[in-house]
Amino acid sequence: MQSSLSLSFLISLVESEEFGPVFIREPDNVIFPLYSDEKKVVMHCEARGNPPPTYSWYINGTEVDAEADSRYSFIDGNVIITNASESSDFGKYQCKAENSFGTVLGREALLKFAYLGAFSGKIRGGVSVREGQGVVLMCTPPPHSPEIIYSWVFNEFPSFVAEDSRRFISQDTGNLYISKVQPSDVGSYICLVKNTVTNARVLSPPTPLTLKTDGVMGEYEPKIEVHFPTSVLAARGVTVRLECFALGNPVPTITWRKINGNIPKKARLRKSQAVLEIPNIQLEDSGTYECKAENPRGGTAFKGHLQVYTLPQWVRMINDTQMDSGEKLQWECKAMGRPRPTYHWLLNGLPLTSQGRVEIVNGELTIHRVQQADSGMYQCVAGNKYGAIYSNAELKILASAPVFVHNPVRVIATLGKDISLDCKPRASPKPRITWKRGDRRIQQSRRIMLLRNNTLRIVNSSRADEGNYVCRAENQLGSAEMTAVLWVKEAMRVELSPSRVEVTVGESVVLSCKAAHDTSLDVAFQWLFNQKLINFRQDGGHFEYIQTQSSTVDLMIRSILLKHAGKYGCRAQTSADTVFAEAELLVRGPPGPPGVVIVEEITDTTATLSWTRGLDNHSPISTYNLQARSPFSLGWQTVKTDPEPVTGDMESAMAVELNPWVEYEFRVVASNAIGTGDPSAPSRGVRTKEAVPSVAPSNVSGGNGRRHELVISWEPVSEEFQNGEGFGYIVAFRANGTRGWKEKMVTSADSTTYKYRDETFPPLTPFEVKVGVYNNKGDGPFSKVVIIHSAEGEPREAPSDVKAYSISSSEIRVTWTPPNPGPGRPRGYEVSYWKDMEQEESKQRTVKNETSMVLTGLEGNSLYLITVKGFNSIGQGPATAAVTANTRKAPPAQPPTNLMWIQEGNNVSLNWDPVKAKDNESDVIGYMVITFRQLGHNQVTRTINPSTLLSVPEGGTYIIEVRALSEGGEGAVSSQVRLVTSSGKFVTKSNQRSVHCTPQASW
Repeated sequence: MQSSLSLSFLISLVESEEFGPVFIREPDNVIFPLYSDEKKVVMHCEARGNPPPTYSWYINGTEVDAEADSRYSFIDGNVIITNASESSDFGKYQCKAENSFGTVLGREALLKFAYLGAFSGKIRGGVSVREGQGVVLMCTPPPHSPEIIYSWVFNEFPSFVAEDSRRFISQDTGNLYISKVQPSDVGSYICLVKNTVTNARVLSPPTPLTLKTDGVMGEYEPKIEVHFPTSVLAARGVTVRLECFALGNPVPTITWRKINGNIPKKARLRKSQAVLEIPNIQLEDSGTYECKAENPRGGTAFKGHLQVYTLPQWVRMINDTQMDSGEKLQWECKAMGRPRPTYHWLLNGLPLTSQGRVEIVNGELTIHRVQQADSGMYQCVAGNKYGAIYSNAELKILASAPVFVHNPVRVIATLGKDISLDCKPRASPKPRITWKRGDRRIQQSRRIMLLRNNTLRIVNSSRADEGNYVCRAENQLGSAEMTAVLWVKEAMRVELSPSRVEVTVGESVVLSCKAAHDTSLDVAFQWLFNQKLINFRQDGGHFEYIQTQSSTVDLMIRSILLKHAGKYGCRAQTSADTVFAEAELLVRGPPGPPGVVIVEEITDTTATLSWTRGLDNHSPISTYNLQARSPFSLGWQTVKTDPEPVTGDMESAMAVELNPWVEYEFRVVASNAIGTGDPSAPSRGVRTKEAVPSVAPSNVSGGNGRRHELVISWEPVSEEFQNGEGFGYIVAFRANGTRGWKEKMVTSADSTTYKYRDETFPPLTPFEVKVGVYNNKGDGPFSKVVIIHSAEGEPREAPSDVKAYSISSSEIRVTWTPPNPGPGRPRGYEVSYWKDMEQEESKQRTVKNETSMVLTGLEGNSLYLITVKGFNSIGQGPATAAVTANTRKAPPAQPPTNLMWIQEGNNVSLNWDPVKAKDNESDVIGYMVITFRQLGHNQVTRTINPSTLLSVPEGGTYIIEVRALSEGGEGAVSSQVRLVTSSGKFVTKSNQRSVHCTPQASW
């Protein structure tokens, strides 16, 4: 018996509910490139069902026979077409899925083929028109599918015709329209078409366009050559393009309007207004559209009606239904669309009509007294001439003897409570129900009742009601019984303590929940906060569940926050009943934020504020703190108040010592014995009244400037202290020792300087200066008086004793003596120099107040003219008279050659051929020998002879070079000598002498 039960249980797990086919994937419309490398077309279809469905396919209503035509094959529910051709495979495809429960048809899908043929190779005749005349060049595209894109090539690829108000390419016909021909239009025209699916392109034969020589075409009124159809049908959601173009001289202007309405705002005008483009077209975009072509000679118009259609869309669909035999089936499907959809019904893929028990009225299907034969797959099809949609549902007619899923059923109740014993068998048709207790049928009374849903109801239960109750269900297919075993227990009681507790923020508390219940029953507890279950994983930082005894649990609340105040509930539950108890937790903490802050009255330095009290959180509010924020403050700042302090019983106070003409926001913060709470929301921004300025400028100073100028500067007064509109500065000054003050108004609040010019006062004249402030309310204070000197001016004298002499072929040193001390003293010097007989001047400035400079980068053996002038921050002084200096001849270009050296111990004896200078070169006055040591220091040896003795005591690798020295500088470098030593000796045999030489160079 044990193994039999286990086997049946496993079988029930493996077996799932049986049902008819339901489509998972239906075929989509396909456009297949006819000349694609992929030679197979796949139309997809997949359905689920139990048993798994089988499939068949229909092309244009005819079933596909894969055995008769080897080009067709089936894989799962998909049909594969090999070597597809337009002639035999173009059309509508429909998939059918069926199993033992019924058959369903899928939606129709259209298979089309994409291709682009070649233009006719026939030579096209030329077109000849007068200048100013309009012309149409025909494209005559080759066979194609689907749409193609047209463009025109002018003379040769890739020079394309640019569309503008005078030239237009119709994407409906492909023709090129030129409203007014110009001489620049003469040439050869080729129509290029591109397939939108395959991207293939083909070119037409050229069409020559020439001008007639019999005159120029005069002006004429427009003639519309391109227009949209008089009736345009478009599917909702697509983009509609309406074309309109006219020939005419002058070139016509195209305008659009919608008759009895406005052109949609989403519409766009393209190609110099020749195309009206309406994206995502909707039903309300339907209507009559007019395009008008006008020029100075007249105008003409064309009208056409745009009609928007929509495919059917479901509003109400049918759903799988299970019914008992004999019941009435009523199904309704409803779709919307334009034109309005019509309906027909299918049963297992075949048409269903009204007859006998079946009534069909449009989308409503009624079957009276359903029978087992009515089971199957039903489809409601809603369609208009633009498409059809399918709604599928399975109808199952149930027929089974009564079966109880749960039997027996145990019910535990508590004394005095009402009890309900359910009797809900699975059966079809509905069974007849009877109740018994023991062997006796239950008789209804005031306390024991049989409800309409066959539930047995016992009111005010007692111990005497314990026992076995049997429900019997019976129909024409069989019967079954279910036993309900009833126990009646004492009611449970729950005590939650303490029932009310006050704590302070940060403290902890324990709530204890104890249940008194029937010991034969297990009890389970739940804790709730404000009627929501506490998530101890999520809120474990503050809440902890503690089981102290089997019938007692505690709730520990740690580090209490204000948000933990509220109702805490303990729910105890047994299989007999559930009892709930609740306790209240009050949390004392800092006050909550005060209510809305209102600015009652505002003056130049005060604001009277009022607010409403916030929560005191069970601790009386002791004081309020008033805070303000302005564009000039770093966040919120506490302000002084009247009265001081603001006590907790007040709801109004005055903020004092504010700055005039500043925009403030205010907020209020409450405090109690526990702490300071959150601030109120900010008040609306208010600006204090204007007042006379009270802050004078700081850091008044000056000096510099040009000759005869007095420059006065100061730090501007912050906007925070300007106290009103019309703020500016009053600059007052007087020469030292004089009585009257000169005052000048500076109207810009951002100004930081003022310049006064008077050619009567000498440089560095001392002035007493002060700077005051004013605004529209009046004058404010002045700064302290400071002494500022007028400008000294630019240097007045040129330097003296200028000398220049050559250092080398590219360098000249210049020296000079500064001018006499006094006003206009230089802060630096500028040296100008240029070659004799040339006008291009070069300049160099000293870094500081230096009195010498080396000019570099000069040409050799050249005469230079040189001047020196002083400069300071005001300007430049006069230049000295020009002095001259001649750069020396260039150093020898020939390097030392034929180097020979003798290695002996640590010594190297080196000699070379003397270098002879050419006529345009400086004479040789000696030689420089440079010894480079890798990873070490360099050694330089100078000699007047073409030889030298070197000592190289350290081990390593050495490179030796030789240069000639002349007054013009260093000459060219010789070939390199490479020496390698080890342990202080050359790598030659010890105490032996070796002679070496470099290869002879040819010059």
